[in-house]
Amino acid sequence: MEGTAPPRAAYRAAMVLSGAGDALGYRNQHWEYCPSGPQIHAELAQLGGLGGIRAAPPDWPVSDDTVLHLATAEALATGLEGEPLLQELARGYVAAMGDMEGRKPGPTSILGTSQLQPGEPGGYRIPFNPSATGCGAAMRSMAIGLRYPYPRELPTLIRISVESGRMTHHHPTGYLGALASALFTAYAVQGLPPAEWGAGLLQTLPMAQDYVRDTGVNPQPNMEAWGYFPQKWGWYLGERGLAEGHGPSRFPSPYGPAERDEVYRTFSLEGWAGRSGHDAPMIAYDALLGADDCWDELCSRAMFHGGDSDSTGVIAGCWWGLAHGLAGVPAGNHEALEYRQRMEAAADRLHALACGESNP
Repeated sequence: MEGTAPPRAAYRAAMVLSGAGDALGYRNQHWEYCPSGPQIHAELAQLGGLGGIRAAPPDWPVSDDTVLHLATAEALATGLEGEPLLQELARGYVAAMGDMEGRKPGPTSILGTSQLQPGEPGGYRIPFNPSATGCGAAMRSMAIGLRYPYPRELPTLIRISVESGRMTHHHPTGYLGALASALFTAYAVQGLPPAEWGAGLLQTLPMAQDYVRDTGVNPQPNMEAWGYFPQKWGWYLGERGLAEGHGPSRFPSPYGPAERDEVYRTFSLEGWAGRSGHDAPMIAYDALLGADDCWDELCSRAMFHGGDSDSTGVIAGCWWGLAHGLAGVPAGNHEALEYRQRMEAAADRLHALACGESNP
C-alpha cells in the first residue's frame, strides 16, 4: 500500500480545511486572543453556529499561520530537494512576512525571518534561541507530511521538519512541533488510526535527536533543552491511555468548553494553551481523537477554546480534511476562503509529487 496517496481531493481538503480552521479560530484577531472557550461558544451561537459563518475577508481572513503554511507548501511543491529546497523554504518565509498586515505574526517568527539570508551559503540557519519555544514552526509544517508521507521517506521528513522549523524556532520545543505536525499528517495520509500517532512520535524523536546532534549545529544547547518535549508528550499519552499506541482514548468527564480550557492549560508551557511547539499539535490531536467524523465537534475542541485557537485549528483542520474531505463542512466555512485557489494548487502539486509524478 505504501506509495499510494489518497485521492487528490483529500489533499485539497487538507489544505483548504487547514485554512478554514485558521480563519475560524482567528476570527480576525477576536478569538485567538480570547481566554474563554465558553465565551467563544456563546458568541458562535449568536452568529448562528458554524452554518452561519462565511469565512472570507474582511471579517474572517486567514492569519499568519496559513500564510506561512502556504509558504511551506509552495516551496515543497517546486519539487526541489536537499539544499535548494531549504533555501527555497527560507526565501518563502522571508517573502511571507510581507503579507502580515492584520495577521498578527508571532515575535519569534518575525525575529527568525529577519535573521535568514536565503541564497547565501547556510543562509537558512539562524542561531539557537532559548526563547524560541512557540508554535510558529508547528503551525506551518503539515504540508511536509503531504510531500513526504511514507515510512521510507521518514529520514527526509525529519530533516525538512527540523531544518525548516529551526529557520525561525531554533529550540527543540519549537522545531519538534514542526516534526509532530508533519509526522501526524504523514500518518493521516497513510490511514493510520489516530490512536497510534502519539506513540509513533515518541518512537521517532530519537531519530530526530540523532539528526540534530549529527548535523553539529549548536548541538550542546539543543541537547540540554531536548527533554521537555518528549516528557510532555509522554505525560499526555499516559493521560489519554494511549502510551502503548492503541485506544480507546480516555477523556475527562465532563469535557465541555470550560473543562477543556482548564485541561488545555495543563498541556501548556506558560498557561496559554496552544502557544508552544509541543501543545499546539497536542491540542489539535486531542481534538481529532474526540471529534470522530464531526466537523462541528472538531471546531468546538480545536478552534473554539481559550488559547491560541487559530494555531491549533490550522493543524487540526488539515488532519481532519485528509480523513473526511469536505463532507459535513458547511460550504460557507471554506468556499470563499482567502487564498483558497493557492491552497488547491499547492495541494495538487504536492499530491502529484507524493504519487511520484516527476512533472506535477
